[in-house]
Amino acid sequence: MTLKGQSIQLIVGLGNPGAEYADTRHNAGAWLVESLCQQYRLSLKVEPKFHARVTQWSFSGKEFKIFLPNTYMNHSGSAVGAIAKYYQIPAETIIIAHDELDLPPGDFQFKIGGGHAGHNGLKDIIHHLGTREFQRIRIGIGHPGHKDDVSNYVLTKPSKEDKQKIKMVIQEAITKLQELINRSSTESHKKAEY
Repeated sequence: MTLKGQSIQLIVGLGNPGAEYADTRHNAGAWLVESLCQQYRLSLKVEPKFHARVTQWSFSGKEFKIFLPNTYMNHSGSAVGAIAKYYQIPAETIIIAHDELDLPPGDFQFKIGGGHAGHNGLKDIIHHLGTREFQRIRIGIGHPGHKDDVSNYVLTKPSKEDKQKIKMVIQEAITKLQELINRSSTESHKKAEY
């Protein structure tokens, strides 16, 4: 299922704050937002009322809020819920970039809705938004092979090879997101002309 580019208002990258977690697999969603900010020279500013770092991105005639929670992963929902409530942003216009155990490094997938599959960040966001119907960019990090190893696996650094694959796929995901926004902007412009 493809994302609804015309309705995106808020782009969120999930991860844990602090230098000790910055390079761990669980921060793959945050890496996407950081890459997007780097590409467009955007500066994320701390917003205490949202427990996050926030900036604005202008692209293809639209404005988007870019958002990195400063909470730990398990409390991502309190940050996402706070900004959604403050700006009255509907859940279906929020896109969450997150690490995905069920996809190998080098793969990504756009998705709308669905469960949390044990991902604590998504679980907390579902709880705070009261719905699962937000959009997602799932960034593959691979699976350690056994569920008991998952906690340690997501909180450790990927191999050099896997990190390279994840970085490349993040760029692909950003390009795809830009194409989607461009296409939806063109389509809505055409509709407005009739």
